[in-house]
Amino acid sequence: MTPTARVQAAIEILDTVIAAARDDGPPADVIVGTYFKTRRYAGSTDRRAVRELVYRAIRRSGDRPDTGRAAMLGLDDAAALFGDGGHGPGAIGDNEQVAGERLIPAWIEAELSPLVTEDEWPALLERAPLDVRVHTASIIWAELLAAFPGSERTRLSPWGIRLPSDSQIEQHPAFLSGQIEVQDEGSQLIALACGATDDCAILDLCAGAGGKSLALAAAAPGADIIACDNNRGRLSKLAPRAARAHATIETRLLDGGREAEQLADLEGQADIVLVDAPCSGSGTWRRNPEGRWRLSPDSLDKVVALQAHLLDLAVPLVKPGGVLVYAVCSILAREGAGQIADFLGRHSSWGVQPMPDGFGDDFGRVDGDGRLLTPGHDRTDGFFVARLGRPC
Repeated sequence: MTPTARVQAAIEILDTVIAAARDDGPPADVIVGTYFKTRRYAGSTDRRAVRELVYRAIRRSGDRPDTGRAAMLGLDDAAALFGDGGHGPGAIGDNEQVAGERLIPAWIEAELSPLVTEDEWPALLERAPLDVRVHTASIIWAELLAAFPGSERTRLSPWGIRLPSDSQIEQHPAFLSGQIEVQDEGSQLIALACGATDDCAILDLCAGAGGKSLALAAAAPGADIIACDNNRGRLSKLAPRAARAHATIETRLLDGGREAEQLADLEGQADIVLVDAPCSGSGTWRRNPEGRWRLSPDSLDKVVALQAHLLDLAVPLVKPGGVLVYAVCSILAREGAGQIADFLGRHSSWGVQPMPDGFGDDFGRVDGDGRLLTPGHDRTDGFFVARLGRPC
């Protein structure tokens, strides 16, 4: 592909990404992959170059552009190739729209946690590294680090290794044998915040594909763990992952609207209930920068209401003296500190609990009654986590 053809390809991909962000379609990485499946003539160098153009344009524009062409015109080196003929984009017209440049949409700025100041914003959109979690009981650290050139131990998680962003591990023997699992360091720290022990019963209420359930099983192999979700597709991914990791985790598929009924047999049984709630995903913008284009005031209102519902759903499941751990992959105040303040207003007998041993005081920053991890401060994805105790 010529340089101009690469720019045109990036415009076409961006048009699809913009439509998907507007209509709740697939993520950008899936769209890029699908685009090149039908264009076998594009070599690996072309694919990398086009992907880089696409993501540079996405990261540059916090507000969703109207078109891929407007987004690409915001990149000076790409705009210089417009009108060169061939398979490239046409010449730039008079007064043609150029996507605005800003990191964070203006309306979202007001929603950010006060801890996320403007000097941290660039880190929210940097390309993320690849973190993996190891099963420490069967790992010789020096050997595993040597098997991944450029890797290092993670700074905060005792279970983590950080690899370069473009690392491929799916066919590595350590992955295939279940010794390692892809998981951001911040996500590992959420599991650490649970303080799981071998003699406890754990309910992962919003387990998704089970990443945190797997981390809990590795940390406390003797714990009884039940992973729940109302999405069959996501939850079905846990069983093969658990088999690869030699972990025993029970799964329970829930029906939306009937969760309380289907969980009634577990009331008062869990030492730990983890509510890793659906959220804005603002903590993962460095991995999914088009997430800024998907979020709206209305969608944020809906997800905040869902989080409150899930917290209230979890309350009767915790045994007296047990712990409810709330987490969101978000840096927005209403989803983090604000959500916990509202919870304590509704459940005045509950109290905030300190983080367990192993979760250091330098892990994140105090944000209301929880802790906030951010890419700029902690070099992790953005997460809020709080521990709430049920009275005996």
